[in-house]
Amino acid sequence: MTSLRHHCILKTIYTTMELRTPKEITEATVAAGCRKVETMNSMGRFFMQSVMAGCYISLGGILSVIVGFGFPGLTAENPSLQRLLSGCMFPVGLILVVVLGAELFTGNNALLVPAYMKGHYGAWKIAKNWTLVYLGNLVGALAFTYLFVYYVGLTASSPYHEAVTGIAKAKISMPWLTVLVKGIGANWCVCLAVWLALSGHTLVDKIMGCWWPVMAFVVFGYEHSIANMFFIPCGMLEGAEVTVGDMILSNLVPATIGNILGGALFVGCVQGYIHLKK
Repeated sequence: MTSLRHHCILKTIYTTMELRTPKEITEATVAAGCRKVETMNSMGRFFMQSVMAGCYISLGGILSVIVGFGFPGLTAENPSLQRLLSGCMFPVGLILVVVLGAELFTGNNALLVPAYMKGHYGAWKIAKNWTLVYLGNLVGALAFTYLFVYYVGLTASSPYHEAVTGIAKAKISMPWLTVLVKGIGANWCVCLAVWLALSGHTLVDKIMGCWWPVMAFVVFGYEHSIANMFFIPCGMLEGAEVTVGDMILSNLVPATIGNILGGALFVGCVQGYIHLKK
C-alpha cells in the first residue's frame, strides 16, 4: 500500500511538471478566449480586471525605471546594462497579469484569436473586448502613475526625473512607421510570453515563461501601448514638453496598431493555423 501511494505521488508530481505541447497550449487558448468573452457578461468584474492589468504593467514600468536608471555610474560606461536592468524588472507586470487573471489588451490580442478561428464567437466580440480592455488598462495606468508614482514623488529627483522626461520625449519623437513596427515586435514578444506561461502548470513555470520574451522586448526598445500609458504620462507629469495629442497621435495610435498585428497575426493566427484542426 505504501509503495502504491509513493507511486501515485511521483506520478502526480511528474504530470504537474510536464509541459504542455504546442498543440495543447493553443487548445488551452481556445478555452481561455471563450472565458474572456464570457467574462464581459459581468461588466463590473471585467472592467476591474482591466483596470488592475493597467496598474500591474505600470508597476513593472516604474520598477524598470528605478532599477534601470538607478546606477548611472555603472551604465554610463556600459550602455546595454541599463536596458538589461530595466528588462529584468519590467516582466513583473505581465507575471501579475497572468497569475492573477487580469485583462490585458496586448495579451488578449492573441488569446482571443484561436477561438475565433474555431467559430466560437464573431469579430464583434473581439472588437468589444479589445476596446473595453484598452480603456480599462488606460484608467488603471493613469491612476497608478498619478497616485503611486507622481504623487508620492518616486520620479521627482535625479536621476529618475531626467529618465522619465527623456523617455516620454523619445517615444513621441520617432517616425510613425518606426513606432508601428516596434509595436509589432513588442506584442510578438509579449504574446509569446503568454503562450510560454500557458505551457506550464506551476508558478515557477509561469514566471519563467513570462520573463524571457518580455525582458527581450524591453532590451530591444520595442513599443508596448499599455506600458506607454505609464511612461509618457509619467514624463508629462514631471514636466516633459509632450502634449496629450503628441502621446496619442505620435505613439499610442501606431503602437496600438502594431501591437494588434504582432499579437493577433504573428501569434494568435500563426499558432491557430499550425496547431488547430480546420
